[in-house]
Amino acid sequence: MHLQDKRVLITGGSSGIGLATAHQLVAKGARVCITGRRQEPLDRAVEALRAIGGDVFGVVADVGTHEGRGTTLVGAAAFGGLDILVNNAGGVRAGRLEDTTEAEIRAMVEVDLLAPILLTRMAMPLLRASGDGVIVNVASGIALIGMPFYATYAAAKAGLARFGESLRREFSGEGVHVMTVYPGATETPMMSTNRAGPELGFVRESADDVAISLVQGLESRALEVVRGGDARMAMVRINQETPAVLDERFQALKPALAEAVRDHSAL
Repeated sequence: MHLQDKRVLITGGSSGIGLATAHQLVAKGARVCITGRRQEPLDRAVEALRAIGGDVFGVVADVGTHEGRGTTLVGAAAFGGLDILVNNAGGVRAGRLEDTTEAEIRAMVEVDLLAPILLTRMAMPLLRASGDGVIVNVASGIALIGMPFYATYAAAKAGLARFGESLRREFSGEGVHVMTVYPGATETPMMSTNRAGPELGFVRESADDVAISLVQGLESRALEVVRGGDARMAMVRINQETPAVLDERFQALKPALAEAVRDHSAL
């Protein structure tokens, strides 16, 4: 796929993977609309993207609400249409399920699963009109391998992954492609309250590295982009074939992991 002049909407685009992806797409000549819930970070992001020559604007909106999704699409349509939708906005609250409030559970399901589904549904007329539309769903490595203390987040991100897979097959031959991205632990504001390191399974990488892979996936029309290399894929195979092996590994890590992630919250 050639990205020059493609019209792109990125939710959660004022920081992290979303902003890094916007930088990569601008460098390819795409026209980009980014969304975020807060005005000041969004303004800074737009200014930085325009400073490198980007045809960019921002929309302040919460895609977790019906009104916010409507505002988002009105803003994105200012380019005269939409070719690529990147469902990137997300939220997390780690911890034991019984210690997670109902409000926190609902917030994760709303922003990580329901919002992408409903925004995609609303965007379909624009994506179909493109004739070469693409939907990118940013899931998580935790959607492939469920980790303790991330039960709701894992459920929502796994749901997003299967949503994308089903939708890809639904749209096959109809001019709309769907790609799912599985980042690992990434250095973003969302991870700032997570103290877990490589010894606990959180090998961090930069948002730029994830964004580069995402854009390469767009260009090659990949079905999936899985970060983490051979080590991640080996764990996925173990999780499929002998999951009890990972159960034992996580059991040994539980006390240290529980302490390291107990304050991990970005909602």
